[in-house]
Amino acid sequence: MVLTNKQKEELNKAVLDYLKTNGLNSSAEAFQKETEIEDLDPKKTGLLEKKWTSVIRLQKKVLDLETKVSQLQEEVGSKPQRNKNAGDELPRPPEVHTLTGHRDNITCVKFHPVFSIVASASQDATIKIWDFESGEFERTLKGHTDSVQSLDFDHTGNFLVSCSADLTIKIWDFQTYECVKTLHGHDHNISAVAFLPSGDQIISASRDKSIKIWETSTGYCVKTLRGHEEWVRALIVSDDGSTFASCGHDKTVRIWDIAKGESIHVMRDHSHYIECLAFSPSTVGSLTTPDGNTFKGKTGASSNFLASGSRDKTIKIWESATGLCIATLIGHDNWIRGVSWHPNGKFIISVSDDRSIKIWDLAQGRAIKTINDAHSHFVSCLDFNSRNPMLATGGVDDTIKIWSCR
Repeated sequence: MVLTNKQKEELNKAVLDYLKTNGLNSSAEAFQKETEIEDLDPKKTGLLEKKWTSVIRLQKKVLDLETKVSQLQEEVGSKPQRNKNAGDELPRPPEVHTLTGHRDNITCVKFHPVFSIVASASQDATIKIWDFESGEFERTLKGHTDSVQSLDFDHTGNFLVSCSADLTIKIWDFQTYECVKTLHGHDHNISAVAFLPSGDQIISASRDKSIKIWETSTGYCVKTLRGHEEWVRALIVSDDGSTFASCGHDKTVRIWDIAKGESIHVMRDHSHYIECLAFSPSTVGSLTTPDGNTFKGKTGASSNFLASGSRDKTIKIWESATGLCIATLIGHDNWIRGVSWHPNGKFIISVSDDRSIKIWDLAQGRAIKTINDAHSHFVSCLDFNSRNPMLATGGVDDTIKIWSCR
């Protein structure tokens, strides 16, 4: 690059000013003599340092823009026809709301099935209720005395169930926001809880290695299921309520027949603790994997496929009827903490301790979009609102973020 005479003169003056300011007098005298610079303008001192810091700042900006361009190229290059169809909306940055108020890590987020409400659970022992459209805080539910680990609404949205490290499960009337029942029975940290689709029963999983089924109306434990050899971390109920899946520190995923109270399949392909599960939507009758194989679900079954996320940094896709692992998704750089199936059945959304959100195209078997630095710390949980396409994520940074899908 060739400088003009005026640019050379300004650069020489800036260098001379820098030498004099830093006490390099002999060098300054020699430099001034060779460049034939006359007296410096006192109003233009420190120019070299200012220019240098500007260059550093611009370099950082260029690197940030290059990262964004790379993400956009990844997205554009893999979806020539995507989003042309209704129902293909995917989460896009930036987040529309950041919800703050919890005083510790967020452990669970759950959308209300009817209203524009999202509930969050935290290690601060509280549950908070938010309006996800306005981003406004509504109220706090207090009652647990230790970390609240998991939440679920019944299908009507009239009741919320929560579980905690305080060894209790609480049922909340979501019209009065009062705790109407407290269930006791587990001997250790209760890590997951869910209503059956009918709302008549609740399933819970615990660090005591057991899974319990409770009667909602009475709060009585009607069945205890054993099979896991270590902490049971997560569970998910099928849409028709006939089966549920569980996973944990024994590195297995198990599918259970609820009526019989028996384990149907035990899947063992993960190499580390399994953190999260998601059943495919009932509309997904078949799935084509990247190698071209098509797996047809069981006729009449509502949740033909299951996704599991693990600390081994992989997501595995399983055929529910056979327990066969049909695909493995690799791309996260740290533990996977949450997975959710997109309502159209084509995509899986995951969050991780690598602070990212990834959207995976199941037919391609790879991530087609990554939102890096989604939170300032580990991303610990997510929930997808299929009724009003939005994604909620919670993090170890004590915040909940709402992402619009378009």
